[in-house]
Amino acid sequence: MDTSLLDPPASARPVMPTAHPWPAPDPTARHRAPHTRRTVALTLAGTVAALASIAVGNTAVGAIAVLFVISWPLERLWRRHPVGVRRLALRTDLAYAVASPALQFVGLVAAVVLGAVSLAWLPGLALRPAVGLLPGWVRTTAGILLFDVLVYWTHRWSHTVPLFWRFHAIHHSTRHLDWVSGFRAHPLDGAFIAPAFAFVLAAGFDAEITGALAVLQFVVGIWAHLNVRWRLRKLRFLVLTPDFHHWHHANEPEAINTNFSTLLPVWDLLFGTFRVPDGPGPRRYGVDEPVPTSIGAQLLHPFRRTGRRVRRRGVRADAATG
Repeated sequence: MDTSLLDPPASARPVMPTAHPWPAPDPTARHRAPHTRRTVALTLAGTVAALASIAVGNTAVGAIAVLFVISWPLERLWRRHPVGVRRLALRTDLAYAVASPALQFVGLVAAVVLGAVSLAWLPGLALRPAVGLLPGWVRTTAGILLFDVLVYWTHRWSHTVPLFWRFHAIHHSTRHLDWVSGFRAHPLDGAFIAPAFAFVLAAGFDAEITGALAVLQFVVGIWAHLNVRWRLRKLRFLVLTPDFHHWHHANEPEAINTNFSTLLPVWDLLFGTFRVPDGPGPRRYGVDEPVPTSIGAQLLHPFRRTGRRVRRRGVRADAATG
């Protein structure tokens, strides 16, 4: 029997400072690549591949360029942590961004299957006649609030259900939050929202509104990962902000299991998980368990039997959470 599914995930239990087996990373470390002929050749090949990808319709590469042009000046002028542009594991997060269309397709297929077999659409169909009686603006508002609170609980369960955490830990494994770190996510992690989506659609709420809300949550999620020191105190109770979400990613005892909302922080306020202190911001991100550094190994990592096997093979925690 695989007992790893019964073990509580690392982020679901209090973590003492002595539990961290590695020192905090040097925030000024840039990890420059050596200027060799091989590096130059790979850079040129990558540039050609990116341009060819844009030419055949891969808008993800163009979107990355736009996000970089917008985000980079903000992170240089108001940066929270003094991390260089070529920071630790940047290539991994860029690989996720470029591969996002393919990963999203995989996640969509898995979501359709999971949504169907979950049977969450059955109670939705039972609720459909009552939803049909609501005025249009009430139905739209109720649909937005219902979907957002279901996303909150799905996200919360991703931290407390060991099976879900296996996939969600990939997103939390990054030790530096910035404009591109939000792309690091396992495609099956996002598929767990499928039962909630199936319920909302079967209940008769507008599919276009729900889909637009999912896209909005993704865009706001990218903004929330920015490496900026904005506090935005007047907005922290109304909408997701970088200060709010950075505390969610913090690998510090007081930040464990807080700030699960992905759009409206009202759910954290209602369910007692809101935490944005006025003092200094988080100093450490990532997870305690070892996670591989490359995108391929990370995509396969949730399917490994246990994290103990990884440790026995000698993977160091400080190298595995990049």
